[in-house]
This record gives sequence, structure tokens and C-alpha cells, in this order.
Amino acid sequence: MKPQHQLSKGLLFLMAATTGLVVANNYYNQPLLGLMANYFNVSELQISSVPMLTQIGYAVGLFLIVPLGDKFKRKKLILMDFFFIFIALLGAAFAQNPLQIKIASFFIGLTSVVPQIMVPMAAQLAEPEKRGAAIGSVMTGMFIGILGSRTISGFVGDVYGWQEMYFIAAGIMVVLFFSLLKFLPEIYPDFKGTYPELIKSIVDQFQKYPKLRLAAFRGALDFAAFSIFWTTMVFLLQGEPFKLGSNAAGAMGLVGIAGAVVASFVGKLSDRMSKSKLIIIGAVAIMISWVIIGFSYASLIGLIIGAFVLDLGVQSVHITNQTIIFEDNPKARNRINTVYMVLYFTGGALGTFIGGYIWYYFKWTGISIAGIVISLLLIAVHLIGEKLIQPKKIT
Repeated sequence: MKPQHQLSKGLLFLMAATTGLVVANNYYNQPLLGLMANYFNVSELQISSVPMLTQIGYAVGLFLIVPLGDKFKRKKLILMDFFFIFIALLGAAFAQNPLQIKIASFFIGLTSVVPQIMVPMAAQLAEPEKRGAAIGSVMTGMFIGILGSRTISGFVGDVYGWQEMYFIAAGIMVVLFFSLLKFLPEIYPDFKGTYPELIKSIVDQFQKYPKLRLAAFRGALDFAAFSIFWTTMVFLLQGEPFKLGSNAAGAMGLVGIAGAVVASFVGKLSDRMSKSKLIIIGAVAIMISWVIIGFSYASLIGLIIGAFVLDLGVQSVHITNQTIIFEDNPKARNRINTVYMVLYFTGGALGTFIGGYIWYYFKWTGISIAGIVISLLLIAVHLIGEKLIQPKKIT
């Protein structure tokens, strides 16, 4: 047995930063959708499928690539994946028509799955009593990447153009590659079977653990509520009465970062208090945020408050979900994370897809109603699911 590496503060910071910077690749496109639509001379509805295809690619990558972390050396797998991320980002930068940017976006999502190998690594390296805090730190890095990417790409797109954002992202991946090459420890695999057996065992994990199934469905609704807002907000801000460009739309990500940072404390709380209560608190916060957002179709301050509360609630539910599925630190941690994250990002892709059509036909009123409905479904799924998975009392 190889010696266990200690999860130092420096290593945890590197893992959190890597998680954020890699996952950001999937979200640079959202504030740039208006610029892309103008560049390719297509409608908002036609270009709105770009983030959806990115998220679908991410879900496929989660299913096909992340489980390999249980079969191959983690560091080697991560470094190999960085090469393909780099190629996909260059493909987007050089895209000359909507089809090319959509294909490149799918492969950006497919390859940018490193964060979902990092999270189980953090759970494995951390001491049991600090596992929730470690997961919270890495997941906060991920959410800061998701939200900060909008601020960065909004600014870059407004000043230089949308293609330049992808060139910059490719350069960041090169820097990360060499940082990980030097500092990331190697973790050896537990799974000894074949790749088909590995993929089959993902389904086995889903069937075996009711807590995992419940967490995955909660996660899907959680991320759908998040995605439907951030995908369509850029269209709202670019129209009347705001008339703001991609720079201002991207700056809204700073508000989300504040919510994500506050929610990072949820990881520590999940080590001490009822996780079910934390889920309910987060879900109620999401519902309240959508009520605020719904009444803020002409108020920038209202949107800022709503975005903060939304991201606080979404991050709280997500971190608590992941703490639950990694509670026993099982050997199949990468496959368990695959089950959760495939459904999580499938929910996000559906939120993006639905959001594009709802915005096209019903504008912000329809988006707000959809957000409230998704929030209520999240609460209902949690409450009903908790009752169903409780062990029956013997009388």
C-alpha cells in the first residue's frame, strides 16, 4: 500500500484553484452569447444551445472519463486530459461558424472534467473530521470558477472580442499543467477490473445507494435552478431597460462569487449539524431568490440581491450533497461522484435548454416562474426522498 499524502493548505489551494480555472472553461461562453449571435448573424435562440452543448459534453465526460480515476493513476490521468482541453479551447477560438463553435463547445465540456477528479481526491486525502471542510474548499473553488468566468469573459469579450477569451483560457491551461506536474501527488487506483466493468459498476452504485440517488436528483434540480438564471440573464441585461453589454453581464458573476464564498462555510457546518436541515435551508433560499429575481425585471439592485441569494442556496445544497455521498470515503469514490455529477450537469443542461426557449417565448416572467417551480420541486423531492430512504421501524 502506498503511503497516504497529507492534504496541506498549499495543496488544497492548488486543487481548489485548478478546479475553478478548469470548470471556468465551460462558462466563458454565457456572457459572450450576444456577441457570438452578432458575429455569426444568428438569433439568440440559435446561439443559446452553445452552453447547453457544453454541459452535455461535460455530462458525457463525467460518465466516460471521471470513473477512470478509480482505475488509473489520478495525476497521470489529469495531466493527459489537460492536453485535450487545450486543443478544444483552440478549436473554439478559431471557430468560423455556429456549427464549429457548437462542436468545439461540446469538446470543451467533454474534456474539462478535471474538477470532478479533484473533489474525490480531496475527500480521500483529508482527515475524516475535516472532510466536509476540504470538499467545501474545493467546491468553492469550482463555484468561483463558474461565476468568475462570467466576469472575466464579459470584460474580455467587451474589450477584445469573444475569440480572445478562448486563447487566454488555453494559456491558463498550460500554466496549470506545469503547476500540477510539479506539486500534485499521485494517488493509486483501487479498481482492478476492465473498463466495461468499470462503466457497469457506475450503474451498480446508482442502484445500491439510495442516498446517492436522492442526492443526484436534488443536485439536478439544484443546478437547473442555477443554470436557467445565468444563461438568460445576459439577454435581459442587454435589452430594455438596462441596455448593458457583456462586460456588465459578466460583472454579475462577482455577486455570485460572494454567495459562493459565504456558502463555503456550509462544508464546515455539514461536519457538525444535520445535513437534511442544511438541504432544506439551501432549497428555501433558492426559492426566495427566484421570488426576488421575478420582481426585479427592471431593477439591477434586485437582480444583484437575487443572484447572491440564489448562488448561496445552490452552493449550500451542492456542498451538502457531496459531503453526504463521500461520508464513508468509499473505494468507488470516483464512480459515486460520476453518478452524482452526471445527473447534476444533466439538470444544468436541461435548465439551459428550457431557459432558451422560455426566454424566447415568455421573456423574464416565464423564466422567473420556471425558477420558482424548480425550487418547489427540489424541496418536494428532498422531503419525499428523505421519508422513502429512512429505514423502516420493526414493530
